[in-house]
Amino acid sequence: MLAKDILAQSFSIKKGVIVKNRILKSAMSEGLGNKQNAPTQELITLYQTWANGGIGINITGNVMVDRRFLGEPGNVVIEDESHLEKLKQWAQAATNNDTQCWVQLNHPGKQSPKRLNEYNVAPSAIPFKPEMQAFFSTPRELTHEEILDIIQRFGRSAGIVKKAGFTGVQIHGAHGYLVSQFLSPHHNIRTDQWGGSPENRRRFVIEVYKAMRQNVGENFPIGIKLNSADFQRGGFTEEESLDTLKALSEHGIDLIEISGGTYEAPAMTGIKIKESTRLREAYFIEFAEKARKIFKNPLVVTGGFQTAEGMAQAISSGAVDFVGVARSMAIEPDLPNKLLNGQKAKYSVKPIKTGISLIDKMAVMEVSWYSGQLRRIGKGNAPQPNESPLLSFFRIVIPQIRIFKRLPSRLRAS
Repeated sequence: MLAKDILAQSFSIKKGVIVKNRILKSAMSEGLGNKQNAPTQELITLYQTWANGGIGINITGNVMVDRRFLGEPGNVVIEDESHLEKLKQWAQAATNNDTQCWVQLNHPGKQSPKRLNEYNVAPSAIPFKPEMQAFFSTPRELTHEEILDIIQRFGRSAGIVKKAGFTGVQIHGAHGYLVSQFLSPHHNIRTDQWGGSPENRRRFVIEVYKAMRQNVGENFPIGIKLNSADFQRGGFTEEESLDTLKALSEHGIDLIEISGGTYEAPAMTGIKIKESTRLREAYFIEFAEKARKIFKNPLVVTGGFQTAEGMAQAISSGAVDFVGVARSMAIEPDLPNKLLNGQKAKYSVKPIKTGISLIDKMAVMEVSWYSGQLRRIGKGNAPQPNESPLLSFFRIVIPQIRIFKRLPSRLRAS
């Protein structure tokens, strides 16, 4: 079969849930929520554009479950039904053209820039590595009662997602956010029921899944994005990841998206990836092959795909059922239609570098640059694939600094 024909095949995730093709847009932080953390018209326009662009499954940028704890400026928050009508408009646009749109639910934990929140929380009060402490403060350790509250927030938010008309939900368990922090022995040094052993460290994500399932029922898809590894010394390992995925599989998870890395070790952007793996295009395909031997849940690998042939090969090998793309959709929002019509991508995804070493070592620059492209699309404009990273950095960061200076002193304290 031709590559385009392989990508065009439909797939049944579960009874009544048919995806029209094998291309999944992985989550990217859009930063397009308003001051009340509700969806904006720009966000609706962006997802309408992607739906028209031919994507099979569209995973939203991380939507927070608690307004007190944002991961980035402009996050959408779903913690009650106060913005239900706007959520319904977003869902209607995002599911146009027979598109599946799943909301990625998240809590940042410690991984939130200084001054954005009054304070940050995490499984344990572990600071970031020294070179990142200028950007991220040391979190406060969560109490048992606070952990239970967060679990219920994930469940309640999932129920609202379903009520709004979205077609699925995804747990963000990767890239160093709260679920990922609980799983990692580097970030979680608790000795109670939420830490101390791999079984206890994965208790949080299992309970989050159960709370969500209770709120959405058996027929509504729940997926998870999970690290294959943290790529940090003393962090979450491949063995622990496989055990976590096996446990989630036994509980009935519907779709597993494999990624890797954190802000401190951003492997998801291609850093620390072996050249032999890079040539196969899919950064985490070798881990997917290991996972496939253990369970048969639908699998997605995101990161590294550049060509329809590389995507089709990953699917034909049996290692994955879907291929995930993300950054390419920010510079070419109709990429799926092109690939399904046998055309090549016009632009290739390249590392975003400012020339400032401290900034370039973190994932923050990638988030900022691509968020700028998403804003353009949301305003009805074309993206600018050749925009200067340095200019983009200062255009986004300087206004944020000015905003922080206007905040009350209690919110500016680090």
